[in-house]
Amino acid sequence: MSRWLFYKLMQKSLDFQLLFVPLHPESVFCKEQIWTKSVLQKEHKRPKSVLSGEHLVTDYKDMERLFERHDAYLSIVSMEYVRNMMQRINWNSRLIVIRGPKGVGKSTLMKQYIKSHFEDGDRHVLYCSADTNYFATHSLVEVADKFVKIGGQWLFIDEVHKYPSWSQEVKDIYDLYGNLHIVLSGSSLIQINDGQADLSRRIVVYDMPGLSFREFLRLEAGLDFEPVTLDHVLDNASKFCAGVCSLCHPLEHFARYLQYGYYPFYFEGKQEYYDKLENVVNYIIDVELTKYRSVEVGNTRKVKALLHVISQMTPYEVDVAKLSKATGIVRTTVLKYLTYLEEACLIRRLFTDLKRVTDLQKPDKMYLDNSNLLYALCSQQPEIGTVRETYFANQLASSGHTVEYAGYKKGDFRIDGNTVIEVGGADKGFSQLEGQAHSFVAADDIESASMRKIPLWAFGFLY
Repeated sequence: MSRWLFYKLMQKSLDFQLLFVPLHPESVFCKEQIWTKSVLQKEHKRPKSVLSGEHLVTDYKDMERLFERHDAYLSIVSMEYVRNMMQRINWNSRLIVIRGPKGVGKSTLMKQYIKSHFEDGDRHVLYCSADTNYFATHSLVEVADKFVKIGGQWLFIDEVHKYPSWSQEVKDIYDLYGNLHIVLSGSSLIQINDGQADLSRRIVVYDMPGLSFREFLRLEAGLDFEPVTLDHVLDNASKFCAGVCSLCHPLEHFARYLQYGYYPFYFEGKQEYYDKLENVVNYIIDVELTKYRSVEVGNTRKVKALLHVISQMTPYEVDVAKLSKATGIVRTTVLKYLTYLEEACLIRRLFTDLKRVTDLQKPDKMYLDNSNLLYALCSQQPEIGTVRETYFANQLASSGHTVEYAGYKKGDFRIDGNTVIEVGGADKGFSQLEGQAHSFVAADDIESASMRKIPLWAFGFLY
């Protein structure tokens, strides 16, 4: 048998026995000749993983370590409930990143996809986490190179933002291995164009939010509803609400969702939920903002103070001077930190016209990102009006809609530039919507819709 045929047979086999004599340095398979010209031109440091004879046995054992961890990770993943985010992602794209704050379920979603689309023991797919000691001594390029050379086709890398030069190496992997699908997960603060490598023309980005009220009902009460569009809620409100209410009383669960239901780890241990949520907030500020937005470590306490002040505010009182005085942070830095906190999915800034927003512009309205954060961070019982508006803005933005401030005495929110919605309690009227075309009231504490007055809970079925 020729040396070429022998090599090809081993390369294609997923479980070949490695008994191989080292190749001569001048062999056509030596790593100097395998390594592509394009990478040499970039003067990129060559990974140690190219399968020359002297490293073949060691490299395969190295991959077996990763596959053992892959199997261990997948063995404990539950398939009892798979979030609708699975259907929103085009998994056929060659390079995908799933972004989101810590705790929303990015890792679980990746592992569920593998478990539902690949057989146990299939070595065409590999899941690994960049947040492990393995990547302290191995590069992403190295792993991809080894994986492809034993037939790998799908590479899932979790927590990729924790690998220092991830963007450059992912770009190299994408360019080198045209048949490899790459799926990444990372922090909300991950930079697609970070100055090292611009991935914007190669990568498809999906932002993963926490649970919607619809998803919470599935996990909390076993009620399985399909997501609906905003147009369906607005145009068929009475029929839609009647259908939901025929199966349950939404208000029975709604108050609990506002307090506890946004982050999936609520279902891992309800007693420790707020402790875990505060740990998430502290991690984002202490670790992610300092590392990925260059916030000085000495200022993290001030950033936490800023977040605490915001949790006490009513949404229509955005006073940057007051924030600056309360936290001891100069005005321009306050505005910069507000941008960072929004990027980290801790707050939400609203403007009257997003098209005209400039850098360091004062927001017209401001909320915490979701109502669970409000209950966790507010030192007293949060004002119910703020809770309602926080929930509404979160559910609309999380389902992909553009949310703007409608303007003083013109309604609370303008959605997608053409729909104005006022949020309030059961007695909320239409006085603030007078003269506003295509306007509605989202009212709490009601089960049924009446004309343009729609239950607030109904806007939690959009994703």
